[in-house]
Amino acid sequence: MIRVGYLLGGLFLLGLGIVNVIYPSFAWYIREGWKVDGDSEPSDMYLALSKAGGVAIILFGSIFLLIGFAYLL
Repeated sequence: MIRVGYLLGGLFLLGLGIVNVIYPSFAWYIREGWKVDGDSEPSDMYLALSKAGGVAIILFGSIFLLIGFAYLL
């Protein structure tokens, strides 16, 4: 049962990380964008940190997948 958790958790983290790398302003629009009237955008620093966080999440997701596959062996 634990191995399934690692595999599903790894897939979830990979998906979340990929979204952060490809579309870094997504989280900003979900959290803050709806509060602002008119055209407003996240700062360049926010976008850069969101991409960096996405890369870190992809690394953690990959580690979880490797652990899950190791349990299968």
